[in-house]
Amino acid sequence: MGIRFYKPTSAGRRGASVSDFAEITDRKKPPEKSLVLRLKKSSGRNVHGKITVRHRGGGARQMYRVIDFKRLKDGVAARVASVEYDPNRTCRVALLHYADGSKSYILAPEGLQAGAKVESGATIEPNLGNCLPLENIPPGTVVHNIEMQPGQGGKLCRSAGTSAVMNAREGDWAQITLPSGEVRRIPSKCRATVGALGFSEHNVIRLGKAGRKRRMGIRPHVRGVAMNPVAHPMGGGEGRSKGGRHPCSPTAKLAKGGRTRKRRKPSKSAIIRRRKSRRYGQLKL
Repeated sequence: MGIRFYKPTSAGRRGASVSDFAEITDRKKPPEKSLVLRLKKSSGRNVHGKITVRHRGGGARQMYRVIDFKRLKDGVAARVASVEYDPNRTCRVALLHYADGSKSYILAPEGLQAGAKVESGATIEPNLGNCLPLENIPPGTVVHNIEMQPGQGGKLCRSAGTSAVMNAREGDWAQITLPSGEVRRIPSKCRATVGALGFSEHNVIRLGKAGRKRRMGIRPHVRGVAMNPVAHPMGGGEGRSKGGRHPCSPTAKLAKGGRTRKRRKPSKSAIIRRRKSRRYGQLKL
């Protein structure tokens, strides 16, 4: 697993890099037909046809792989048939063949290879790829795909290279440290998968040209200072300008450190130590 660089035969190739896909078992193998759905694109529009997310549209056609985030087949061993590419997420996915004949996709942790055995349940060993409740995971274990409520399915640490650390347990609660540095308590009945997610090099890949971004479904972004004052608060002025105010969105919402979390969100009480902001020190939520 690594990053591949091309010879600078053009301006787009000069700065571009891609994954070498070394962890993929068979690049020509199509996804499991029973576990894929047609992914309909909305181009950033809601049910009324109004654009609610800007700069979305186009992109390559994709098939959605149905991922098993709950891992509720307890006591049934599964074999990793293949490790595959998923265009809908940054990490890889693993195809499992269960002993009872069923199949499912899971997020592939670092080091999981085809032919490995994985299980789920409360009485199994905390080995790589196994899913079990936090109350049965030893402190200090690296985990991913963590539930926030029992039976809800994994919600935390699902992107490439991410993982959390199981710190301690106290009563009906387990304490974990998230990649942001936040320490949070979660019901110990919640499940998590052992290991860190693979493809940690995802964040160093450089697209190199605008066409690769368009194939991802992202349309061009125009600077606010280049617009007219009727279209953006930072637009207008004689000649080129610096905007004349702090950066903001077309609806005048500040872009530098604006708080987006709800003040009275119920899960706020589960935060033991808040994450730290890169610019302003510790965040006040």
